[in-house]
Amino acid sequence: MNLLWKAILKFAVGLLSVGLLLFLPAGGLGYPNGWLFICLLFIPMLLLGIVLFFRAPALLEKRLSAKERQGTQKGVVALLGLLFVVGFIVAGLDHRFGWTELPPFVVVIASVVLLLSYALYAEVMRENAYLSRTVEVQEGQKVVDTGLYGVVRHPMYAVTIWLFLSIPLVLGSLWSLLCFLPYIAVIVIRIKNEERLLEEGLIGYRAYEKKVKYRLLPFVW
Repeated sequence: MNLLWKAILKFAVGLLSVGLLLFLPAGGLGYPNGWLFICLLFIPMLLLGIVLFFRAPALLEKRLSAKERQGTQKGVVALLGLLFVVGFIVAGLDHRFGWTELPPFVVVIASVVLLLSYALYAEVMRENAYLSRTVEVQEGQKVVDTGLYGVVRHPMYAVTIWLFLSIPLVLGSLWSLLCFLPYIAVIVIRIKNEERLLEEGLIGYRAYEKKVKYRLLPFVW
């Protein structure tokens, strides 16, 4: 029951926070793209949370309670939070003052990309029971090198790039997209720091790096 209430509280706080960040700058609730984004994000999130609650409660608990302990990763998390806050506010202001007019098909394509990215995110969680929101080596952790982990070393981060860069387009704002673009650079910093930790603390990770050469995008990096 503690896990259930913790999950409900986190979900409610996230929904309320995103709603305020979008609709207050937009000047009211008449922001269709804002409602579209909330549905696309929070309905799958709710469904995934329900599945984890019944099928993998330990993983759900881990992701709800995660807090970074490393200084570098704390800075990364804080910067990511700032990017999201600024990006949502700018999207609301963009709608309010009509800075951007995106063709409907762009919003549709971005919505499809967001949903596909979320589905791949769920698949990554299914493949890796050690997946955590924090950078750490867990007790008994083993290298996962199959499925999406056989394509790139950090499929979760690769998926989140597509997911988060689709968000401002779903919201109908090119100015917001500019606010989200630094996400890529921040994730690169996070990956480099994380790999140093894994090389030192996770048995077999150096061999895995030789087997799967690319971190985020095959044949690129």
